[in-house]
Amino acid sequence: MSKILVVEDDADIAELIRLYLEKAGHAVQRLASGAGVLPRLRAEPADLVILDLMLPEVDGLIVCQAMRSDPAMAGIPVIMLTARGDEADRIAGLELGADDYVTKPFSPKELSARVAALLRRTSRPAATGVLRYGAITIDPDRHAVTVDGEEVRLTAKEFLLLQYLVQHRGRVLSRDLLLTDVWGYHYTGGTRTVDVHIRRLREKMPLLGEAIQTIKQFGYKLADRP
Repeated sequence: MSKILVVEDDADIAELIRLYLEKAGHAVQRLASGAGVLPRLRAEPADLVILDLMLPEVDGLIVCQAMRSDPAMAGIPVIMLTARGDEADRIAGLELGADDYVTKPFSPKELSARVAALLRRTSRPAATGVLRYGAITIDPDRHAVTVDGEEVRLTAKEFLLLQYLVQHRGRVLSRDLLLTDVWGYHYTGGTRTVDVHIRRLREKMPLLGEAIQTIKQFGYKLADRP
């Protein structure tokens, strides 16, 4: 049973989410304000957070940024939930580390499906052996990435994307393929999310800057060797 923390100030929306997620077998807790999220996660870690953008006291973008800056919760998947549908808001959430973005009004069934897909892909994988790419070492058992022995903090989605790229090095991968195989469903927010995550990988690990080659109007390819 996965533990889901729903951070939503609208009681009716929060209750609707709770009903659908509990029906799917998850344990759900709710907070109505962004101020209590970090203390709650430190006291009771969650497997996934559904985070409203417009929250009293502390908004969702600040909460997401704070989570990604804390090693204890940096890997917790985050689905951003908001009434804002502008692309700029979606990109802002993704750039701060959100794994997904759902715009109100939304289908609770679709949200539940996205939760399930994200949990499947961010749960600790079975041992598949350590992957190496130049100075980068990916340890699926520990869900850890190091560069020259120094650990690099990645979000859950960044880890899975890097792992996929290394496993398929030398192949040209379309954005749609990456969404299907890494995100696990047809992402209605568009393929821009792939670009955001690729940019964050390049920023966190500079040696990937040239190794991840952009294939114009198509996707990306990780060079056989860095």
